[in-house]
Amino acid sequence: MATFGGFDTWVNVAGLTVYGPLREIAYEDHERLIQTNLWGTVNGSLIAAEHLRQRGGALINVGSIASDLAFPFQGLYATSKHAVKGFTDTLRMELIAEGAPVSVTLVKPASIDTPLPQRARNYMDREPTLPTPIYPPEEVANAILHAAVYPQRDIFVGGGGKLFVMSKEFAPGAYDELAPAIIALQKRSEHLRDPQGALHAPRHAGAVRGDPPVYVMRTSAYTRATLHPLATAGVLAAGLAATAAVILGTRPKPRRH
Repeated sequence: MATFGGFDTWVNVAGLTVYGPLREIAYEDHERLIQTNLWGTVNGSLIAAEHLRQRGGALINVGSIASDLAFPFQGLYATSKHAVKGFTDTLRMELIAEGAPVSVTLVKPASIDTPLPQRARNYMDREPTLPTPIYPPEEVANAILHAAVYPQRDIFVGGGGKLFVMSKEFAPGAYDELAPAIIALQKRSEHLRDPQGALHAPRHAGAVRGDPPVYVMRTSAYTRATLHPLATAGVLAAGLAATAAVILGTRPKPRRH
């Protein structure tokens, strides 16, 4: 603050996850996840909001499609992201009621090619992975930058995430029955490498991308369309249709020769 005179954009993006059934996860692992994902966002937002009330600007919190969906074997992660959504929505409403010149955006990424699975605390018997389709981290960065310049209430990053949320809202009971398949989608064939992950201490620092065993999308047509001010329903539908085609015919990751 003393060096730069303040800020007009604040982003809360810290996040960790734990893989495994709720009944097996140690209390201290639950607590650490909630402290990071929820309280890190709450504390950062409240501090930033005090400054932004005076000079105006954008507050951007990174949630997840897990803000709208539950995921078996990532129960406390989904819990924390649901809480981030509730907090972000409440803070937005209170700032509006005050007439504060602050925009509040919740960015909700789907599966993103980062080292999140490798850094997770893992109680499963296999290496964790992310459900397809998987998107590059640059798509999240683009959404955050867009929200800083052109405020939006919510931004889904990845049409696959939006499709999952729509499916759950349309048929919640059917989504619940997909639990075994969702669990299977989070397991790789390899045995465990580092079950402790980076939940309690830094590990595997410096990497931007992960090592998913499947193809990573180059962009998200759906997200690009929603960020464009002239996007039409037809363009959005086309983006979702392309996403559905990818989900139904997921390509394996190309081998390097």
